[in-house]
This record gives sequence, structure tokens and C-alpha cells, in this order.
Amino acid sequence: MKQIQKILIANRGEIACRIIRTAKKMGIKTVAVYSEIDHDSLHVSQADEAFCIGHSELGETYLNINKIVETAQTAMADAIHPGYGFLAENPLFVQACHDAGIIFIGPDARAMKIMGNKIEARKFAKKISIPITEGVTGNAKELIASAPKIGFPVLLKAAAGGGGKGMRIVHETAELEEAIESTARQAKAYFGDETVYIEKYIEEPRHIEVQILGDEHGNMIHLFERECSIQRRYQKIIEESPSPTLSPEVRLRMGEAAVRIGKEAGYTSAGTIEFLVDKSLNFYFLEMNTRIQVEHPVTEMVTGIDIVEEQIVIASGQPMRIRQEDVQQKGHAIECRIYAEDPSNNFQPSPGKMSLYKEPGITGIRIDTGIVAGTEIKSSFDPMISKLVVWGEDREEASRIMVSALQDYIIHGIKTNISFLTSLLQSESFASNSISTRFCDEHLPGLISTMESEKGKFPLHVPVAGYLMTSLTNALSNPCEKPSVWNQIGYWRDLMKISVNADNIELSVRVSRSGTDTFRFEMMEEQYHCNIDSWENNRLACTINGHDFVVFVSEDKGNHAWVNAGGFLYSMQRADLLAETVLAASFDVSGQEGGHITSPMPGKVTRINVSPGEEVRKGKVLLVIEAMKMENMITAPVDGIVKKVNVKLNQMVETSTTLVDVEKSAIRHPPSDI
Repeated sequence: MKQIQKILIANRGEIACRIIRTAKKMGIKTVAVYSEIDHDSLHVSQADEAFCIGHSELGETYLNINKIVETAQTAMADAIHPGYGFLAENPLFVQACHDAGIIFIGPDARAMKIMGNKIEARKFAKKISIPITEGVTGNAKELIASAPKIGFPVLLKAAAGGGGKGMRIVHETAELEEAIESTARQAKAYFGDETVYIEKYIEEPRHIEVQILGDEHGNMIHLFERECSIQRRYQKIIEESPSPTLSPEVRLRMGEAAVRIGKEAGYTSAGTIEFLVDKSLNFYFLEMNTRIQVEHPVTEMVTGIDIVEEQIVIASGQPMRIRQEDVQQKGHAIECRIYAEDPSNNFQPSPGKMSLYKEPGITGIRIDTGIVAGTEIKSSFDPMISKLVVWGEDREEASRIMVSALQDYIIHGIKTNISFLTSLLQSESFASNSISTRFCDEHLPGLISTMESEKGKFPLHVPVAGYLMTSLTNALSNPCEKPSVWNQIGYWRDLMKISVNADNIELSVRVSRSGTDTFRFEMMEEQYHCNIDSWENNRLACTINGHDFVVFVSEDKGNHAWVNAGGFLYSMQRADLLAETVLAASFDVSGQEGGHITSPMPGKVTRINVSPGEEVRKGKVLLVIEAMKMENMITAPVDGIVKKVNVKLNQMVETSTTLVDVEKSAIRHPPSDI
């Protein structure tokens, strides 16, 4: 038994910060590792020590076993916590730690090999009589031959990984070959193992998982379940505990099954047994995550147990301090994952620099994040910004608190899923628990429509007036100073007319001033008498026609502004101001009609499908850009001929990079691959 004195965290972002928080509570020193592009990240400043382990490539940094172990030795850390993702479920990393005399805070390599690989885990579960869905593995030819025997639709997965990477539903044999190739490619990139398997897809399933803890002394307990059925691209976005779906009897049986799997595997540390549950509440073993989960805070909120602390205690060789009878679920917890993405564009990632970041001011909530104001959301990593977790006496109260917290979460400069999550939580389907893992796929258009409808009910003059009051007083250039109308050139002081683009709506606004902080705006055939009450930290308190409002306003160097008002986010820009950057002034999407084809986001070229002189039809995949752990298919916008391919495989590209030049033309003969 050894008391751990210093922990190196082989991870980044919010999970690294979360581990640091518990380590500090326990009086344990921490060591951070980071790539050069992460030098200003929060986990680097929070740790007691920090070491740079390379520039940006994952293989050189966060996936480099030798470098991380050597860094731990240099820092004289006696333990390594892997967090989740990266090397967290790699038995080679566990063995390397063991060989170096460093404690790995997680299961041993043997248990990880059994349970960390989906194929081996399914074999193990079947051996001990835990129900599983029918599935098969093999090479592409074998999988294509086996799929019809299982029966479509089937679910295609990476054997060695999790987090939904590469996972997809396949409905017919014709789709399989391309799907297998793509999944294998992503599996190789993220997990170092391109093995793929397929299993029978259960229609309208629930995704419910059980948290377990086991120690080296044979003790094994569960901390009850989490429901994770709300997903997009097979990644969870809302988790809650307890599950509103399970009956007490099924909850008991699932807990017992999870503990049995852990015991039979000789598992130690924290782990999660994931199940699919059908409409009749029959449950099937899905997989085991041999690490701490992203969604572990919801369990901590309802049980009061610090799971990371228990991991550290177990890794030090001590017996668990908790017995099964000590564990209770109290109240209801909900976690929302806040992502930099655009739900209205199929959840396309939205990397970039935030112009404003303000966390909710509601007491009693929990926010796990690895960012601060001004952080740039980088395309090299997962687009998750934070995890917002709330607790209530019951599900209804927790939902109300979550909606309030989301409406008070202000992020400008990038697109996020905050409004989408708000709409989802307020939907009748969520309130009545009429959900499944297909919920987002089936309800996305309706939820987007509801978002737009609710936003449309809020008076547009409020965010426009708020933006103009700050913009016309130069307050946006220095939001910490009280605005003064005399800072602005005086030509407009008596009366002026301004064109404003508000969420792509062109408005003509007549402006007059009748005091230092008092304005009159004429727009949309109405007059609005406005007064600035206070302006501090991008927060404007104002009065409009006798009604009090609070809006948040920020602006980037291209004079593109964002305004939060009434819980909604608006994009604003004055037509009378010139962009301050060439990029903002010259940006033109018309090039996507042909000619120069650019990337929708920064990323890495992982596949090139065409060569100069090749004829292509509209919609053909020209190449694949990997960004934020997602493959983005760059397709031909027109029928034409490829004139030039301007990038190479594995090249990092920006949104300004010209990927392919295509000359629009009529194609007389179909390309040979169609």
C-alpha cells in the first residue's frame, strides 16, 4: 500500500481540471502535460507543474506513451491518471506505467484487455450469461457476408474505442463497404486499432449505464445508473440520474448484472457497464468503458460520492470506504454537454475564438470546463466546451433549473448547442420521457423550428437597440469603461440613419440623441426611447420604452457583434462600418458554386478521392477533412472537371485554404466510379 504524492494527468481540458480539483482536495501534487497549441489552456495553469510534450499532432503528444511516461519520471510523479479518451483504455499504456514503476490510476492491463475491447467484452458477457445483442467481427468481406444473416439495420462500430467515433447505422448491403472503410479509418486514427464489428440494431433503444467501483480486495459495488439516451452522432449530449425509464425491479437487476461483470472480470477502479434497453425493459450488455466517464458528475450529484477520489484511493491499494448499502440516489441530476457546434447544420463543429464567455450565475449548479474567457476552441480536439450539471428534488425541478442555467450561459463568437438543448429540455417529448437514442435524428427539424419560432416571438428591437447603444458610444471597444457619447465623432449626434444586419434581416434605423446615455431609435415603423442604466463586463442594463432589459453584447475585430437578449443569441453588424481585417472584408461563400473549394473549418486532410483532369458529378466526395474528432466530407458543388488538387494527405488546412479547383462543365460520360 502506497500513499500517492504526485499525479501526472495524461489528458487535457475539463477532465484534467476536474482531476486536479480532487487531487488538491486530497493534498496531492499535480503535473500537467500539454501540446504547444494548448500552452494557454486552463489545466496548464491549474496544475502545480506543467510540461510541454510536443507541437500539435496527437501521435506526438497526448497519444505518445513513451513521452508521457518519461515526463512522469522527470517530474517524479508516482502515479498517472489518464482521464478519458486518448490513452485511457490502452493496455500498452498501463503496462508501460507498470514497467516504469508508476501507479496507473485505473484497471490493470488484463482487465482492460478483456473489457476494453468491445469484441472481447461481448464474448466475456456471453460466457457469464449476460444478455447481449447478436453481432460479428471480421474483415470487410466477412462482415458484408454476415450482415444479412444478422438482419438489417445493423450497427457498425470500432472494436477498440468509444464515444461514438465511427459508429453508424447501416440499412443495406450496398452501404456497408464504404461505411466499414470509414469506421476502420477513424478507429485507426483515434484508437490505434482498425478492427470493426457489427451488431444487430435495436429499434428505439434506451441507453442506460451503470457506474461500478471495484478494489484490489475483492470489493465491488455499483453507484446506480445514468440514462444517456439523448444523443447526436451516437455521442451523448444529455445524461440524467436516476433513469426515468427503469422500474425498481429492472434497476435492481441491472445493478446486479453490472456488479457481476465487474467481479467476474476481476475489475478494479471506476468503470461503466453500458446497456441497451428495449421497449419491454429487456436489457442487453453493450460494452464496458474501463475508465471514468464524461458523464460521471451526474452520479456524483445524486450519490455525493467523488468518483475520482475513490479511483485514487483504490489505486493506492486501500480497500474501498463505501459499502453497497451506503449508496443511495437522492434527488435528480441532469448534465448537458455544451458543444461548439451548429445544430441547424447537422451539428457541424464550430471552432474559433470566443468574443465573450460568461457562465451561469445560478447557485448550486456545477460546471466542469477547461476554458476561460478568450479561449480559442481548437479544431484539433473534441468540440465540447463544458459540462453543465444541475440537481433538483425531482426530474421536473432539475429540468427547470437546467433551462434557467442554459438561458444564463453566454457564449459569443462561435456557434453552440445551448439554444438547442434549451428547446429539447422544454419539449413535451422530454418532459414525458418519450425518448430514445434516435430522438435527435427524428426530432431535429421540429426542435430547430421550435427554437426559431420562440426566438421570433421575442421583440427584435431589444437586441438591435442594445447593440446600437453600445456600438454608437464606442463601448464595445472598451467594455470596462462607462460609455460616453462624446467619444464618438459628432456628425451623427442630431440625427443619422444606419443600416443594421440583425440575424440576416436588413433593418434601416434612424437614430437621435437626447442625452449622454439616452437615444431614440426609429425602426420597423416604431419609435423606441432607450436609456443606458449600466454597462460593465459586456452586460448592458437598459430601459426601452419604460421596460427594463438586460442584454450582453460583444464584438470581434471584423465589427461582427453578438447579442444575448431574452435567452436568445443574435448576430449583428452595422453596414456603415468597414471590417478591420482583410479576412472579414473578403470572405465570400460564392466560391462554393465552383472554382476554388475551401474547407468549412480548420482541420487535417485524411483522404483525397480525386486527381487533376478527373470528371466529377455534383455531390461526389472530393476529399475528407478531419476536425474536432469528426470526418467532414467535402463534396463537389457542381458537375465539372478537377483542375487542381492543392493539398496533400495529412496536411493541416484553414478555412482560407483552397482545397480543390473545379471547373464547372457538363459531363457527357459518367465517371468510372459511379
